[in-house]
Amino acid sequence: MTKHSLELKFENIIIFSSNGKWLHPLFDLEIFLKEENYNPAELTLYDKIIGKASALMIIRLGIKKVEGGVVSKPAEEAFKKWGINFNIETPVDFIDCKTEQLLINVSDPEEVYSIIKKRAGV
Repeated sequence: MTKHSLELKFENIIIFSSNGKWLHPLFDLEIFLKEENYNPAELTLYDKIIGKASALMIIRLGIKKVEGGVVSKPAEEAFKKWGINFNIETPVDFIDCKTEQLLINVSDPEEVYSIIKKRAGV
């Protein structure tokens, strides 16, 4: 059982965690990965709630192994499309969030990142 809304593990050791809200933990994670010398493909990420925006941001970061609490169908489809190894606790049709609705027809990780970054003001 995880204690944080987002955790990043290397060889089953938590190397980054966050209890931030919305997509802010993924922006913090991006900074962490730029500062540390880890290969994102060797890491496992747990996120409590993964919608399409989260999924595409995770894909953009190069993480190949994902565990999710509540995961939307659009997020699941993105993981499949990009060859991400994922494990889901609770699949749902959609995350009840404006961001999920806003990005329903966007599937490019860079485009999603640009939209989310602008919305987040970072």
